[in-house]
Amino acid sequence: MGTVRIIENQSLRAYNTFGVEAKAQWFAAFNSVDALREILSQKLPLAFILGGGSNLLLTRDVSGLVAKNEISGIQVESETADSIIVSAGGGVDWHPFVQWCVAHRYGGVENLSLIPGTVGAAPIQNIGAYGVEIKDVFEYLEALKLSTGIIRTFRAADCRFGYRDSVFKQELKGQYCILKVAFRLTKTQPRLHTAYGAIQEMLVEMEVPHPDIATLSEAVIRIRNSKLPDPAQLGNAGSFFKNPEVDAAQFSSLHQTFPNIPHYSMGEGRQKIPAGWLIEQCGWKGKRSGDAGCYKKQALVLVNYGQASGQEILALANAIIASVEAKFGITLVPEVNLI
Repeated sequence: MGTVRIIENQSLRAYNTFGVEAKAQWFAAFNSVDALREILSQKLPLAFILGGGSNLLLTRDVSGLVAKNEISGIQVESETADSIIVSAGGGVDWHPFVQWCVAHRYGGVENLSLIPGTVGAAPIQNIGAYGVEIKDVFEYLEALKLSTGIIRTFRAADCRFGYRDSVFKQELKGQYCILKVAFRLTKTQPRLHTAYGAIQEMLVEMEVPHPDIATLSEAVIRIRNSKLPDPAQLGNAGSFFKNPEVDAAQFSSLHQTFPNIPHYSMGEGRQKIPAGWLIEQCGWKGKRSGDAGCYKKQALVLVNYGQASGQEILALANAIIASVEAKFGITLVPEVNLI
């Protein structure tokens, strides 16, 4: 014990992919349950647990303690002839974990290649891309209740996964630290998800008529690299807004006014509309206000061209929300956590 270093007045610029400046009153990193318990025993008011900082917009300095999850390790929990359960520490970076699975030919997460963030944050957001979500491969997670230090196992039903949503964004928000997550992956005959047009186009471009896990992962990486800026070069948090869903009546009237509106059926008459298209129609794509901007290749991504503050990026987001609401009667909701 006594190994944890608590730093006062720590800059968080290097710990958020937007690269905005904000200070934490106290900051500490932990790489084990014992270290986390030691931090909590200091009785400092906890602001939040930090993962990769890739789904975060800091709009102010943070009062209280920011604790960074650095619990590492990937291990096989159990396996059968056809499937395997693999767990990873909450602090493991997501994409290297996916690459590990792909290298071992374990199928299920290849469509989630190159998503930023950590394994521990993935179930909170129920991250998803190209027809796959965490919930499709989720087995269980272990999380420590911050108020009691007691560790609880959550199964899929306990997590109440929704679209970019889970119980950890709702009534359990800020109450748990996810220590490790276990996934059920395939060892034989993986079910490859290649239905998305962008994936099919990329596989044609790559001249891969019969993809395997590795080539599908490579296709997703190429697509993401073509559309999304690297946060190391241009501060961003990936998709800033959720794709909105509308009911049949609202969609019918929208379709009459905007016949070319893209949409995906969600069943029961509900339609999902790409937020990027709505934003682009309002003229925001490539627009810039100071160092805050709307990315030129993908309107769903807000970027920091260097010195933008969190407040400036938030002001841009709010202006986008207002103009989409005025034109389409749809209220965009940020996917990014606002602090």
